[in-house]
Amino acid sequence: MSDTTVNLQMPYILPSQAQKHVTHNEALQRLDAVTQLVIQAQLAAPPFPVGEGTCFAVGPAATGDWSGKSGQIAFRQDGAWIFITPREGWQAWFVDSAQPVVFVSGAWTSLSLPAPPDLLLDRLGIAATADDTNRLAIASPASLFNNAGSGHQLKINKSGSTDTASLMFQSGWQGHAEMGLAGNNDFSVKVSPDGGSWKTALQISANGAVSMPHRPAVRAAPLDGIRTPASGTQTGFSSLAINRGDFTLGAAVAGDGARLVIPTAGLYLLSLSARILSSSGHRIALIVNGTTTLLTLDGVHADSGPASQSVTGLAALESGDWLTLGHTGTAAIEFGTGKTEIIAIMA
Repeated sequence: MSDTTVNLQMPYILPSQAQKHVTHNEALQRLDAVTQLVIQAQLAAPPFPVGEGTCFAVGPAATGDWSGKSGQIAFRQDGAWIFITPREGWQAWFVDSAQPVVFVSGAWTSLSLPAPPDLLLDRLGIAATADDTNRLAIASPASLFNNAGSGHQLKINKSGSTDTASLMFQSGWQGHAEMGLAGNNDFSVKVSPDGGSWKTALQISANGAVSMPHRPAVRAAPLDGIRTPASGTQTGFSSLAINRGDFTLGAAVAGDGARLVIPTAGLYLLSLSARILSSSGHRIALIVNGTTTLLTLDGVHADSGPASQSVTGLAALESGDWLTLGHTGTAAIEFGTGKTEIIAIMA
């Protein structure tokens, strides 16, 4: 027969043994250590000072009085350390993390959550700290929501129509994009450069109408009036009847008006329209950055009354590019919105 019990390794009192109380007391010490097991923390070296009756899990590469005892339990009794080897399935309470643990495969592991319907938690943190607002907190390289036989829905419910149900995308804890029902029941996608100022990039109304409030679009015209620009000169723009997406009028153009500055890089649908009163032969061109022709209108107009011309096309433009009108030949042109103008819309 063994000299100790199987599970707790408590020593037996042997027949005709002297000093039986020593063996008995040693068994009581071990029993006192592991019954209702409470472990203060897992450490690699003994703490100082340390109170009687405190218990620690000895971590890897243990040193000092714990050298060679890694993986064991160190129990302080009568000014000395008692070492106990935990067995598979032992349970304990870890004081430093305030959670129950179980000894599995040589390591102390957090206990699994109870199965429904008993599971009801006020907060849950998975490798993260949950709080009163973020009652579910997860720190992980990825999260998987899989189906259980067919489809899968992730539902975000709000209390009233003026509340918010959305997904927020952050960098450095600063919001840069949001999509969902933000303050109404229209679905919207919003972006922000700083987490404070927001612009709606896409909005879908409750009846299905789609709009892009900040999609660059402009209707620009030179100053109203009839003029005959000199051949080889350029004219700019003075009015923006429609301006969405932050088009601006830049530097002045020698011929008249100002440059139209492109706000955002992209592919643009361009339309050039002109109202010609008389001409001996003319060309009106839409020019980017003062040199490159994008669209042209050519013609000769007799004095039989006004004539309108238009042309459309696509062009890839960069943020900061600027547009002007170039003139060749001689023509009396009626400038102004609805007469001679350009329209630019990001495709």
